[in-house]
Amino acid sequence: MTSTVPAPGIRTAGGSALQAVLLDMDGTLVDTEGFWWDVEVEVFARLGHALDDSWRHVVVGGPMARSAGFLIEATGADITLAELTVLLNEGFEERIASALPLMPGAARLLAELAEHEVPTALVSASHRRIIDRVLTSLGPDHFALTVAGDEVARTKPHPDPYLLAAAGLGADPARCAVVEDTATGVAAAEAAGCHVVAVPSVAPIAPAARRTVVASLEEVDLTFLRALMPLR
Repeated sequence: MTSTVPAPGIRTAGGSALQAVLLDMDGTLVDTEGFWWDVEVEVFARLGHALDDSWRHVVVGGPMARSAGFLIEATGADITLAELTVLLNEGFEERIASALPLMPGAARLLAELAEHEVPTALVSASHRRIIDRVLTSLGPDHFALTVAGDEVARTKPHPDPYLLAAAGLGADPARCAVVEDTATGVAAAEAAGCHVVAVPSVAPIAPAARRTVVASLEEVDLTFLRALMPLR
């Protein structure tokens, strides 16, 4: 876990029970889920294997070890997990060096949270080297801390990253709003006891208790997030 700016003191947001907002990165704030798949396809093509498009739903949103491990097993490619991880991260870094589109509504939401001094964390299954590159576009000053997938013993879908982020902000997970785009991330946030806003990027996500599904971040603002948790 890396703190990018000093963590602000916890304050209730406009009198609501909301203490902090925890945001996923790929597919939630930046339109990069397709980048990962394209890189995976290209790397395996160089290894002599074609990826089945149906596998995209299996690997989306997952930690590198799980996604890369699945693809090695599914294709039978002659490469180690460590070797593949390096190739995938290098390929992704090349992609984002030339283009890093933000998801609609992302810049506006981050600016609003900063304006109202809502404690905010970036919680991603991506490795630290990738997060730090993306932060140059998102603005590191928008986040009190960031959590990378290679900095926790168990990353998503386990609750550990979100529990770590909440603790780092001094917030109760039950009073944190999480914004996620995949079932893997949603599972992690819900296991941590957080309220979840799902903005599906690749595969559909159904509404559920303590889970609200929206079509775009353009539907999400601070008023929306405050309303997830009633006054108490």
